[in-house]
Amino acid sequence: MKVACVIPTYNGRSDFVRLLDSLNRQSLEVDVYVVDSSSSDGTQQVSIDRSLKLKVISSAEFNHGGTRQMMVETNPDYDIYVFLTQDAFLEHKDALYNIIMPFKDLSIGAVCGRQLAHYNATPLAKHAREFNYPSRSKVKSLSDAAVLGIKTPFMSNSFSAYRREALLEVGGFPSHVILSEDMYVAAKMLINGWNIAYASDAVCRHSHNYTIQEEFNRYFDQGVFHAREPWIREVFGGAGGEGVRFVKSELRYLSFRHFYLWPEAILRNALKFLAFKLGLKEHMFSIKTKKKLSMHKRYWK
Repeated sequence: MKVACVIPTYNGRSDFVRLLDSLNRQSLEVDVYVVDSSSSDGTQQVSIDRSLKLKVISSAEFNHGGTRQMMVETNPDYDIYVFLTQDAFLEHKDALYNIIMPFKDLSIGAVCGRQLAHYNATPLAKHAREFNYPSRSKVKSLSDAAVLGIKTPFMSNSFSAYRREALLEVGGFPSHVILSEDMYVAAKMLINGWNIAYASDAVCRHSHNYTIQEEFNRYFDQGVFHAREPWIREVFGGAGGEGVRFVKSELRYLSFRHFYLWPEAILRNALKFLAFKLGLKEHMFSIKTKKKLSMHKRYWK
């Protein structure tokens, strides 16, 4: 299989260098493509110095799904596309090899790697990674929706891989969504009969120490996504049950060792729930209000 690794970048030079250093240690060699949104901090020069295939676009052109799809369409000679974000890095030398191996099963359309929290992650950020990225690998099909619900099409654009054939069959990455282009594609693949793999032995480091405000904004955007793509919840179910399970898991994780974080955790989860519900009702708000509530403000025109 011919494999391309695509990395969107924007003003993250030090993180990008860390990611490239981890790529250099990989047991599997792949072609690396960088699409940079007109960085001003030397990120482009890093790509040039390392002789990477670099495409520069304006920051206004960047779109989570559209930019990734553009890289697939302009570099068509690959069987598999691995996508990484600049703020992630690969944990061990076989991470790329292990995220590619599930494609030996011809029913697999996409593979999601495992994410561990960054070393400077807060306890809340660590729990989020442990909750969403368990230590056991799994292959999911549409029939799993009755048990796994919205977790069935769960994916991440920070470390994932896609079979070109399956990606094109479902129309590629969408350019019209505010975020979660990865879940959109995974859901389409499952509906079309493809399976989705979670490879727990393909490990990267990636997490965010979001402020309460940032988390609120992100969950508003999640609500917008589901409001505009209602078919996903119709097929796979809503996120309510998963949210309750997350809160219980988080409080157990914090336990008495981090009891001082209980109030913050409860507040954050209450605000995430509110933000998601507001996002579902985004049609009621003006563009100006939605920009204030949203993390991805350039989406609103």
